[in-house]
Amino acid sequence: MTARGAGDHHGDPGKSRRVVIVGGGTAGWMTASYLAAAFGDRIDLTVVESAHIGTVGVGEATFSDIRHFFEFLRLAESDWMPACNATYKLAVRFENWREPGHHFYHPFEQLASVDGFPLSDWWLRHPTTSRFDKDCFVMASLCDAERSPRYLDGTLLDQGFVEQHHDEGAARSTIAEYQGVQIPYAYHFEAHLLATYLTGYSTRRGVRHIVDNVVDVGLDEDGFITHVATAEHGELSADLFVDCTGFRALLLNKALGEPFVSYQDTLPNDSAVALQVPLDMDREPLRPCTTATAQEAGWIWTIPLISRIGTGYVYAGDYSTPERAEQVLRDFVGPAAADVPANHIKMRIGRSRRSWVKNCVAVGLASGFVEPLESTGIFFIHHAIEQMVKYFPSGRGDELQRELYNRSIAHVMDGVREFLCLHYVGARRADNQYWKDTKTRKIPDALAERIEIWKHKVPDTESVYPYYHGLPPYSYNCILLGAGGIEVKHSPALDLADERAALAEFQRIRIKADKLVQELPTQNEYFAQMRADTH
Repeated sequence: MTARGAGDHHGDPGKSRRVVIVGGGTAGWMTASYLAAAFGDRIDLTVVESAHIGTVGVGEATFSDIRHFFEFLRLAESDWMPACNATYKLAVRFENWREPGHHFYHPFEQLASVDGFPLSDWWLRHPTTSRFDKDCFVMASLCDAERSPRYLDGTLLDQGFVEQHHDEGAARSTIAEYQGVQIPYAYHFEAHLLATYLTGYSTRRGVRHIVDNVVDVGLDEDGFITHVATAEHGELSADLFVDCTGFRALLLNKALGEPFVSYQDTLPNDSAVALQVPLDMDREPLRPCTTATAQEAGWIWTIPLISRIGTGYVYAGDYSTPERAEQVLRDFVGPAAADVPANHIKMRIGRSRRSWVKNCVAVGLASGFVEPLESTGIFFIHHAIEQMVKYFPSGRGDELQRELYNRSIAHVMDGVREFLCLHYVGARRADNQYWKDTKTRKIPDALAERIEIWKHKVPDTESVYPYYHGLPPYSYNCILLGAGGIEVKHSPALDLADERAALAEFQRIRIKADKLVQELPTQNEYFAQMRADTH
């Protein structure tokens, strides 16, 4: 039999589409909820997911652009954050990448320019202190002081960002419209709780939810998917299939045979071990940042959530064993990890050659993945969904739509690959073979050329990866000047320029940071009040 889950065409088949999403988790339910918000009942949506396949859960940290996702769904923070144990993220904090005991931030804050030169260039000429991040950004001080970006009444700190309205019928924001506008924070959340929340959001809007195993994929003579066969609900047919089956890539790679392009030659970290460590919010501070702490064969992430710390060790299997990695992680966490079970994960690093083939589009891990050093996993999902809506097909013949989509996805992933490679080749740390090899390992040719430019001119829009990939030029400045392994010189023109305006800007940042540290509550205080208000 054919399940009701696939539905029939109703009305104009060019406008009313049947979509089956195979796989749930974060990718599946983000896709379902966004498509439901974008198209309403003008498309027929079904999610089929197995009851036996868990989520990978490598990371729960995000880009700041994720705010556009929730705004598109017309969800306020008080709607979803308490349900997902969410906290704020103002930056990524990198520990021990330059040397033991050293840390620096990659914050969600644009870098100021003075007289046509970025403040990072002025800092190289006139370093106020040894902390580039603290001298050039307000957020670094807020992270050090563990502050919330919002006052207790919910007012956002003044960062020149206008918040969106959630009124039904009002225009909604997307990444594409707001490229270059820096939202002042992102989120940490429990991925499985977000998937559960979005399941409810989606099904209330008519998305059909089928819990079943897909046992076969049917193709026609032209290689298009006709249906997926399930163990208990029969065949589910559709016009468009979305592959959210994780690293298995059941539809795209297995059924359609689309090849996978590995990034392992430049990014060798291919494994992770994760722990969920209990946290008492009444006694332990919630850092408003993701922490990436360099280790002997990779790095450890620390993500503070309400009631627990999400932590894990991302490492290269060529330099460590799962047993050694787990021990390193447990030693790092300390006694709190004693009775916590470990989850070992093998990661597929790279991307599918094309993420949209025929009538199948892969989202999430099935499309591609890089290590979560800059919290790009959720960003890849969000960006892919937005692009899917932008290039939503009218039928089989929309080859140009698919090509434009694939080009966009490839640019984002290849650009992030370059940025992550910079973290390793740019880190001063070289105390064992793993870290020594990061300085001699192959990197993309274009990145090698860019580094030679950056040694003499700090990164700007003309010298970073040229296609949209979520990382603006200031991000490259943060890693270069923070990690400290590549010597960067200031522009010779600054030897002759009047520095007074730049010095005044450094002073303005110090004054503003000191003021906000005094005024803003801690994350603990803010979320204790939010959760009290929502009960």
